[in-house]
Amino acid sequence: MKQGIFTLERTRQLTGDVWELRLSGDTSAVTAPGQFVNIELPGKFLRRPISVCDWDQEGLTLLVKEAGEGTKELVRLPAGTELNVLSGLGNGFDIAAAPEGAVLVGGGIGAAPLCGLARRMLAAGRRPALILGFRSREDAFYLEEFAALGVDVLTATEDGTLGARGFVTDVLKTLPGCTCVLACGPTPMLRAVHALPQLTGGQFSFEARMACGFGACVGCTIETRAGLRRVCKDGPVFRKEDILW
Repeated sequence: MKQGIFTLERTRQLTGDVWELRLSGDTSAVTAPGQFVNIELPGKFLRRPISVCDWDQEGLTLLVKEAGEGTKELVRLPAGTELNVLSGLGNGFDIAAAPEGAVLVGGGIGAAPLCGLARRMLAAGRRPALILGFRSREDAFYLEEFAALGVDVLTATEDGTLGARGFVTDVLKTLPGCTCVLACGPTPMLRAVHALPQLTGGQFSFEARMACGFGACVGCTIETRAGLRRVCKDGPVFRKEDILW
């Protein structure tokens, strides 16, 4: 974990409630896709945890969904705003542990960390398939960005306005050769994916409300075979075989 000042370079609205933010600053503490940052906002007691979408030596790309007063304020800050950021938080995806043929699965804003993950898997010589789930076509984002990376993108929407009608699990069932997933999304989606009998392994990134973001308050725990574990400190990525529902 490293504390530093980042500068908001630009924002871009992707859907009605999802925004892309580009921040310049020291990214040396970010070491794996799936980690997150904790951003201090003026006048707010708690920082806002945001998954890292992608990063390079110059800065971070974040995808932010408006979920409350803090995130609504964050996405509307003017370019040039300086932000106090804790970076390199949490444990991310382990690319070396993902077998050939592993499929990336994202639900809603859970698609965010899969961008950096896909980029680094491609750099390692692997070309993963990607399944993204949204409520409708109007809620979909980053499809062109993922396609530009060179991954095969499959989509599912609840109303059938884009891709398959249904959920990411419905698409996964059509891929009988898929036995391992790297997934991020809401808990109901992760639970449903975890229950698929075709999966023998995988890594699951959890979304959770966080107070401190670095394990002090023990407010974001989930149950695992090793007991209660903190999403912010021990995760947010956990191995499939360790998760209990």
